[in-house]
Amino acid sequence: MAKPLSEDLRIRVIRAVEGGMSRHAAAERFGISVSSAVRFVKEWRENGATKARRVGGDQRSRRIEEHHEAIMSAIEAKPDMTLVEIAEMLQSEQGASFAPSSIWRFLDRHGVTFKKKRARGRAG
Repeated sequence: MAKPLSEDLRIRVIRAVEGGMSRHAAAERFGISVSSAVRFVKEWRENGATKARRVGGDQRSRRIEEHHEAIMSAIEAKPDMTLVEIAEMLQSEQGASFAPSSIWRFLDRHGVTFKKKRARGRAG
């Protein structure tokens, strides 16, 4: 993944566009893509931001986190619930569709583990 462009360059592009230059012309002048120039100016106008946003990291867990209470209460009611059963419960009760792997990552993030019971004895 490429590194974000410097804040100095972003400011120069924004100033050029604010000074009357088109985004296309500013992009060509500073040797960046037109989409980057458009994005820089949009962020500046909407939020006053000139710094690059954080790169990478979790982008979608907030979706499953919205169902935190429903998942935890279902597990509390039935501790041996499988990932597929949790996914089916979320689909039927909440109308939210999640893959079992997403549910696994959610449970892992929250420290929920399922321990198997040890064998009571060995057959001789």
